[in-house]
Amino acid sequence: MGLHKIIKIVAAAVSVLGIIFLIMIISKGDDAIAAEAGLSAVDYMSYAAYFVLAIVLIFVLGFVLKNMFSNKETLMSTVKGVGAFLVLGLICYFVFAEGIEKPIADGETLSASGDKLIGAGLYMFYALTIIATGAMVYTGVKKMIK
Repeated sequence: MGLHKIIKIVAAAVSVLGIIFLIMIISKGDDAIAAEAGLSAVDYMSYAAYFVLAIVLIFVLGFVLKNMFSNKETLMSTVKGVGAFLVLGLICYFVFAEGIEKPIADGETLSASGDKLIGAGLYMFYALTIIATGAMVYTGVKKMIK
């Protein structure tokens, strides 16, 4: 039996379980589920969703890594992209971000390193937004010229 058939059977079984849990949820109603102690149909449906997510992530990562390591050009392209991302992150952390201890809700305090990480994340978001916008504008202008 091929892998494709096994995946189809597992997908069908999980789909049937999802339908059963959905029917259980709808038939009980919101008030009964909220009053229930212990595991409810919503919990079982959540576990089924987590299971499907885990299986999908395992397969996606497996096939991506297999493809990446089987093709040297793809591997080099990936290494360049990850390297550029890390360099940008380091620049945002060490050059732009400032860490200052700050009070937050409930009388707790945000540490200076936590504040610096948040600032670096924001600067990195801004930089990536500018880069993406620039790439879209560049591509659009290049297509209009042709």
